[in-house]
Amino acid sequence: MAEPGFWSDQEQAQKVIEESKALKAWVEPYERLAARVKTAIELEEMLAAEPDDDMEREVEDEAEQLDTEIGEFELRSLLRGEADHRDAQIEIAAGAGGTEAQDWAQMLMRMYTRWAERKGFAVDILDLSEGEEAGIKGAILEIKGRYAYGFLRPEAGVHRLVRISPFDAQSRRHTSFASVFVYPVVNEEINIDLREEDIRMDVFRASGAGGQHVNKTSSAVRLTHIPSGIVVSSQQERSQFKNRATAMKVLKNKLYQAEVERRQAVKAEIDSEKKDITFGSQIRSYVFQPYTMVNDHRTELKIGDVHRVMDGDIDAFIEAYLKRFGQGGEAAA
Repeated sequence: MAEPGFWSDQEQAQKVIEESKALKAWVEPYERLAARVKTAIELEEMLAAEPDDDMEREVEDEAEQLDTEIGEFELRSLLRGEADHRDAQIEIAAGAGGTEAQDWAQMLMRMYTRWAERKGFAVDILDLSEGEEAGIKGAILEIKGRYAYGFLRPEAGVHRLVRISPFDAQSRRHTSFASVFVYPVVNEEINIDLREEDIRMDVFRASGAGGQHVNKTSSAVRLTHIPSGIVVSSQQERSQFKNRATAMKVLKNKLYQAEVERRQAVKAEIDSEKKDITFGSQIRSYVFQPYTMVNDHRTELKIGDVHRVMDGDIDAFIEAYLKRFGQGGEAAA
């Protein structure tokens, strides 16, 4: 695969600006927390000399808030990767298994959407391919929020579902798989070298729901980046122009990730103990029957309430991964 080129002078300047902003985003919250801790200690000393019930309650409330915020700051301190501060692009693809796997892919899409809503992040659907009967064949979501990529990168891998299938007339238990890939969203200021002569565009009719106009016109777009072989598509918009713009953005993000992975591979050759980041290993199992359990195979964290997890409560898994592996590690399959 051809490798994207090195950063230009303009890109280098942009990287310096971003690094400066990132450092400021660390220093300022730390200074605010440190000042609040100092004030709380001073108030505690005053209470020791002169007790006051109202002030004591205020100090206790502040101590609880500080404990929570310091914990959040400590967790965020693990997000020190080059792209961790960026928005995230999540690509979900159903595995083999037809309708059951496609329904599982849609369940995962809802789980990540609910997680983002809990965080106050915005979610845009960049591409969606619906299943023939139910669920989705695949989807690409863009989740916008500071450190969205840093939090979501532990989710990359194969997710396994075990349940009694609602699509099986004999009510048999099925095992389904779906893959999740996570990419950092590349800022418009960063120039990935995309030459028109290196891109082949094909148009086709959009599939699935969307009305007669969508299905009767060739508005969907598929782009092939010839040097790398990367193929992306978009069919959400009625306008071919808008679909091409969306597909170009997805392609740009994937080429950026390819460059990140290339650099990681170079580092891995130098440090033989550091494993390559892979997305093909099974990372987590979600069991609905005969018992309910979500088991992360990398951290061995288990949560019994599978429905709460599927409603977007996945922070415990993300936190356990980050605390164990940090910014550069990956568990063995």
